[in-house]
Amino acid sequence: MTSADKRIAFQGALGANSDIACRTAYPDMTSVPCNTFADAFAAVQNGEARLAMIPIDNTVAGRVADIHHLLPESGLHIVAEHFERINHQLLALRGTDVSEIKEVHSHVHALNQCRGLIRELGVKAVVHADTAGAAADIAAWGDKTKASISSRLAAEVYGLEILRSDIEDAEHNTTRFVVLSRDSDWPAPGSCELMTSFVFRVRNIPAALYKAMGGFATNGVNMTKLESYVGEGFVVAQFYAEVEGHPEDPGLKLALEELDFFSEEVNILGVYPANPYRKTHGPD
Repeated sequence: MTSADKRIAFQGALGANSDIACRTAYPDMTSVPCNTFADAFAAVQNGEARLAMIPIDNTVAGRVADIHHLLPESGLHIVAEHFERINHQLLALRGTDVSEIKEVHSHVHALNQCRGLIRELGVKAVVHADTAGAAADIAAWGDKTKASISSRLAAEVYGLEILRSDIEDAEHNTTRFVVLSRDSDWPAPGSCELMTSFVFRVRNIPAALYKAMGGFATNGVNMTKLESYVGEGFVVAQFYAEVEGHPEDPGLKLALEELDFFSEEVNILGVYPANPYRKTHGPD
């Protein structure tokens, strides 16, 4: 096994929530920080890492921008999913009193998820590229008037003090990640509870989406996600969807055949085991 086989890429600096997700889901692998999502994709494409841990949506902030555009063109495959409970901490230089803070730095999603504390402290919110990068800057600047909203791991990595713990507004703040690989690794049908992710673009005709979705209803396929995003030319919307099951299951196979009839293109991005989180935190 090469060193690359033991590496998993993520977007952000060491100590980011994506880094925590990597360490939690793949404790035997080394997490590799990347400046952008495109860089994380490239690390897998180029063989510098075997996997990439990519956030796709959050229960508070919604979907993560850019992923739906990057993923279909990447040539990579979804091989797993991971759910990570997000806990935000207020970090500052050691010995800082909360009353000294004038600015709080973090990723825009983290700032939005901690509005209550920011309002309580009456400080200025400053957007950073990622939560851990904000912590690194706070440590480098040496200014007690500046703090960051970051993770416990970031506090350890950059030697900062946690002034307030678990400051997020919502108790259900959870991010869902998909794990990407160069190689497709579809489990066998019926081997476990499975998810199938795909993108499609419907034909530019009236009621195209309604007709394309009909096969999933008539064949008893549960669709857990359907999101649209504008394609080139702003004419035909593209869609990202997730359903329960394997493409070779009779019901899903028929539904995909009907979808293909009403679509210009259907691209399956991955077939992978459903994370147990879905059962323990899903609807009753």
